[in-house]
Amino acid sequence: MLDRPVPWRDAWERALYGDAGFFRTSRPGDHFRTSAHVGLFAEAVAELARRTSAATVVDVGAGGGELLTALDALLPGTELVGVELAGRPDGLPDRITWGPELPDRVEGVLIANEWLDNVPCPVVEVDDDGVVREVLVDPRTGRESLGEPYDSRWLGTWWPVAGPGRRAEDGQARDAAWADAVSRVHGTAIAIDYGHVRDDRPLFGSLRSYAGGREADVVPDGSRDVTAHVAVDAVAAACGGRLVRQRDALAVLGVDGSRPPIDRARSDPAGYLRALNRAGEAGELRARGGLGDFWWIIADTAGHGTLAT
Repeated sequence: MLDRPVPWRDAWERALYGDAGFFRTSRPGDHFRTSAHVGLFAEAVAELARRTSAATVVDVGAGGGELLTALDALLPGTELVGVELAGRPDGLPDRITWGPELPDRVEGVLIANEWLDNVPCPVVEVDDDGVVREVLVDPRTGRESLGEPYDSRWLGTWWPVAGPGRRAEDGQARDAAWADAVSRVHGTAIAIDYGHVRDDRPLFGSLRSYAGGREADVVPDGSRDVTAHVAVDAVAAACGGRLVRQRDALAVLGVDGSRPPIDRARSDPAGYLRALNRAGEAGELRARGGLGDFWWIIADTAGHGTLAT
């Protein structure tokens, strides 16, 4: 562990992806719940794969393999690939390919669920004289200080900051990471994340940490997640993609939160309970103020047009 302040991007990279980093030593499912942990989400991904005749489904940032394990039963003839730095999870079905690198070529669907928010990027803050400076951080304590003046064309285009104390995260690295992923896909590439657009950027940035299912102090020491919301409009522009809210995308894929008719509880109690559970999962995935507010950045590189809303 370094004993001096370093740029946030460097500390963030080491905290998540270094030899003892969070994503090398932890399973995300032990710390927070994502769409991939809701069973009905896998059914929506399977439906997308069927509609587009996908030969392969790639899960980027595959965590503990929860989505791919569910897809194993839903898509028996489809190649399934998990991309994750951590080692192969115990009990993962044998036919699922697992490794740390994106495939060179994907014929089908590539899903990156809450991946871009963990791509480290520079953090900047405007000082008392109105100068934009890079923010430094002590990796041991999370204590911050201001470094050298910071100039970025990306910030000028996508996230101009002015006024003492205002902060931003420079998303160039995220744009590049997603553009690279999309360039490998003949089919449909979808990044799913919480984010913001140019007219609604957070005034003081969005750095957060989570551990053990709760929000924690933002300290890049490897013991917790470090995340920041995604400038989704910039990412979409970088890959020629379009933006859709998760609630709308899932509706197109048949995820319906309607409760089953109460009469079914008398005629088919077990079926009613199953339908009620599905409605609850659909409601969670499509909820306003929750997972339903997530953005889908959709790049259709094969002209399927499947998720037109």
